[in-house]
Amino acid sequence: YRRCLPKSLQDVEDEFKEALNSAMLENALNDVGSGAAVINSLSAAKELGQKIVQDLDDSWPFVVGGLGLAMVLCFLYIVLMRWFAGLMVWLSLFGVIALLIYCCYASYVKYDELKTAEADSINTDFIKDEVNEILAMKDTWLVFLIISAVLLAIVILLVIFLRNRIRIAIALIKEASKAVASITSTLVFPLFPWLLQILLIGWFVVVLLYLAGSSLPVYIAKIGKENCVCNNIKDGDRCDANNFAVCTDLCGDNSTCQISYYEKPKYTDYLHAYNIFGIFWGLFFISGLGDMILAGTFATWYWTFKKKDVPFFTLTRSIGRTFRYNLGTVAFGSLILAICRMIRVILEYISHKLKKYDNAFVKAILCCLKCFFWCLEKFIKFINKNAYIMCAVHGKNFCRSAKDAFNLLMRNVIRVFVLDKVTDFLLFLGKLLITAAMCALSFFAFTKEIDYYSDEIPTLNYTIIPVLFIGFGTYFIASIFFWSLFHGRRYTFPVFLGGL
Repeated sequence: YRRCLPKSLQDVEDEFKEALNSAMLENALNDVGSGAAVINSLSAAKELGQKIVQDLDDSWPFVVGGLGLAMVLCFLYIVLMRWFAGLMVWLSLFGVIALLIYCCYASYVKYDELKTAEADSINTDFIKDEVNEILAMKDTWLVFLIISAVLLAIVILLVIFLRNRIRIAIALIKEASKAVASITSTLVFPLFPWLLQILLIGWFVVVLLYLAGSSLPVYIAKIGKENCVCNNIKDGDRCDANNFAVCTDLCGDNSTCQISYYEKPKYTDYLHAYNIFGIFWGLFFISGLGDMILAGTFATWYWTFKKKDVPFFTLTRSIGRTFRYNLGTVAFGSLILAICRMIRVILEYISHKLKKYDNAFVKAILCCLKCFFWCLEKFIKFINKNAYIMCAVHGKNFCRSAKDAFNLLMRNVIRVFVLDKVTDFLLFLGKLLITAAMCALSFFAFTKEIDYYSDEIPTLNYTIIPVLFIGFGTYFIASIFFWSLFHGRRYTFPVFLGGL
């Protein structure tokens, strides 16, 4: 027909194809670049992990040795607290203050050095990773300086304004350390409640798995003859395989009753709730049992006028008294806590189910209820611990002991709050001082600043890795050792208030 398109339209078509190909190429290049970036990130993460594992493999004997040294330091600290409690606490306070002053000084010196240095004069050859890059920034050291200065100011103000309370707290810590040193079995007793709780959690997990895997087969009938009904069972209805022989005779041999699928029984949800309530009650009961036993132990020590007359099997006698007279008290107190915790779980379940409904009023009500029961649980837990102490001392029932404990605490509410927090703060400073000392010692050791052991220390990719392991391990070990002091103070404090 000798027809053709104008050249301008052909040019538009060619330009459109070229633009389309260019866009596709650009998208493909972007995808390739993104994929390459992900691969590079994964490769860098893999390389980092390999270096960390290599550092741990090279330095693990020194890490284990550092943790052993931390254990010895914690034990010596606890022993020395018996005779030098005041000196040790004040040394811990001033040690932390000196450490913060040094942090401020070192941070300022490093900040001033990086601030005055020229950009091209900073040696980047030693910058091997992002951590070193961050440490090479002056703003990082400015942040360290500000944090150290704020913490230093807080500690100094606390020491100045709470010095009288600190003296009373030192007396409480001294009495607790004497009790722990006199009854050394209290150092290892916490392992038994922890072991029981681990066993209980294991039982809970086993029951949970059994319930999650429990299901019943559902049998569906397949009728061979059309419109054949047997025992009110039609094609596709549920059936009982044991009683289906009659239907086979009536509707043909090709009529079957076979398993179609599995479903969970309706009572499984109730068993899950029962299992959850059981784990709450069991954990609270074991914790309360340990509190009652230790409270009776420390009360026996406190009320023995001549400490040399403290029975050798004080802890064993307290265990016997608790199992003979006070199990009901512990069970009742833990039951109240378990009910309160179960109500919180139910509220969380309701809140999760109502997320799809955007109702602000209902959300506000649920939020208020959750906050209320959280506060109620904390209050009941606090009263329970002191009720167990009063019960161990006076041998009264739970309600009477809780009432006496509440009245005693309300008469000394300011003293209880301030001394409790000050004592916790002083014990925390002790743990912090031991942890900081071990971190500093390990850092100088792994950076080969200690000439005596410099030849035996391996060269590491990241010296901070074993230092962090030693730091976290030391804090964990210190927490275990200071646990006895913490609870000894907690158990002797209400007895001390009752004797005022």
